[in-house]
Amino acid sequence: MRKVHNKVRETIFAVLDVFYPLFKRWMPLQTYHYAACGGSNTLFNIFLYHMFYNYVLHKQVLHVWLLAFKPHVAAFIMAFFITFPIGFYLSMYVVFQGSYLRRRIQLVRYFLVAMACVGLNYVLLKFFIETLGWHQHPTLSLMATAVIVVLFSYFSQRFFSFRAAKRDGESVLETSVLERQVNF
Repeated sequence: MRKVHNKVRETIFAVLDVFYPLFKRWMPLQTYHYAACGGSNTLFNIFLYHMFYNYVLHKQVLHVWLLAFKPHVAAFIMAFFITFPIGFYLSMYVVFQGSYLRRRIQLVRYFLVAMACVGLNYVLLKFFIETLGWHQHPTLSLMATAVIVVLFSYFSQRFFSFRAAKRDGESVLETSVLERQVNF
């Protein structure tokens, strides 16, 4: 199984590293990998949400035993169940390599950060639209929210979910990223 993980990681790096020189001036390699992997997974989530909402649920309420889920909530949950493990895999094997934490601890922490991001998204959208009165600019509200949530997520994942051991004042995670940057 380790060979499969290594092959997948090498393939992802080969694709991502082709475009890194375009972004090298603005961001370090690890940040670029986080943005590329997270951005791709987010786009996949949006695609799945659209497909579930429109073509699986047909914009109808989903009844599960005694519960009834509005279609936008059900589509969100369905897409989350697919993109959550993909995001965790990409974070663990591609972006934040070298963490000393056990995988199950990383998974629990990753889930906690993901739930915090969901809550932060909700609170910030309500704040921008309802408190600041950005009713006329919901897309601007979503963009401002996305910037804050992405920053929160990156630092939470880096320093909480996938914390790396320190070695001479520098984390092992930073060292592995620096070693990969030598190629550029």
